[in-house]
Amino acid sequence: MYAVIETGGKQYRVQEGDIITIEKLKVEAGDVVTFDKVLVLNDDKETKVGAPYVGTAVTGTVVENGKGQKVIIFKYKAKKDYRKKQGHRQPYTMVKIESLTGEAPKKVAPKVEAAEAVAEDVKKTAEEKTAKKVSASMKKDELIAFAKENNIAIDEKATKAVIIEAIEAAL
Repeated sequence: MYAVIETGGKQYRVQEGDIITIEKLKVEAGDVVTFDKVLVLNDDKETKVGAPYVGTAVTGTVVENGKGQKVIIFKYKAKKDYRKKQGHRQPYTMVKIESLTGEAPKKVAPKVEAAEAVAEDVKKTAEEKTAKKVSASMKKDELIAFAKENNIAIDEKATKAVIIEAIEAAL
């Protein structure tokens, strides 16, 4: 069973249990999101194609909000001494698809088991991040980000060696 939904100006093919990364939504982690713009719904017996939308809804739970990897924009004109370097990180929302329902729900109550499973997944990823060791090969901004993730108070203006010592002492 799958559905094709539209959100953020893009279309996504989703199934129950999928984790998709979509354009940033104004929601917090753990919230339930309903996608009303369902273009196609296939239930293994028949395929419903909307004109433009099928009268169904897809629900999901927000796993996290974040920023994607940095994209470097570099403009250059030969022999004119013109160079412009710019970076961009696109914000995103990660959603776990919970159900593809036959009719649009009026109010969807989050499944307790699914919410617990998502919480466990988030907890495991948090544990993996804390399991990551601090090393001298890390950049200063990576060390600062690591300290913020683990709620370690450090002086951001300090040297890299001092930051590493503070993190190791806190851990």
